[in-house]
Amino acid sequence: MNTGRMSKILMSFIGMLVVSVAMAGSYGKQKVVYHINYDNPKTQAGALRNIQNHINAVGAENLELKVVLHGKGVSLLLEPDAAMETKLALGNATDEIQAKISGLKEQGVGFHVCANTLKGKKVILTEHLYDTSDSDVVPSGVAELAKLQAEGYTYIKP
Repeated sequence: MNTGRMSKILMSFIGMLVVSVAMAGSYGKQKVVYHINYDNPKTQAGALRNIQNHINAVGAENLELKVVLHGKGVSLLLEPDAAMETKLALGNATDEIQAKISGLKEQGVGFHVCANTLKGKKVILTEHLYDTSDSDVVPSGVAELAKLQAEGYTYIKP
């Protein structure tokens, strides 16, 4: 390959890289809440991919991102062996899902769990759920969604 052609290819690559970086910065600062209230493991895994893709596009430093879980959605954090001790049909917090959740938390994503669901579904926070504490619990999942939207968070239901 001649030097001129190699130079053009290199310049094209650099141009695409500059455009890619510029596009990532064009989204600005965002506040977003993702709503999960379903227990389908494939759909939940897809939601976690959506969240990671969102972070990749905007940048963790430009994003305040929260996930609100209520009803069947709490199954995302429910240890598989714990499901039989609760009124939830599925425990989807497999090793793979736990790794994804940990990775998202390391990037600043907050997971908020509905206290009404915990009580109604007989879920014990410290025994049944992956990597959660009292500070992750909100009184009501739906009320939390409304509050966050009133605070300017964009609502996304993946």
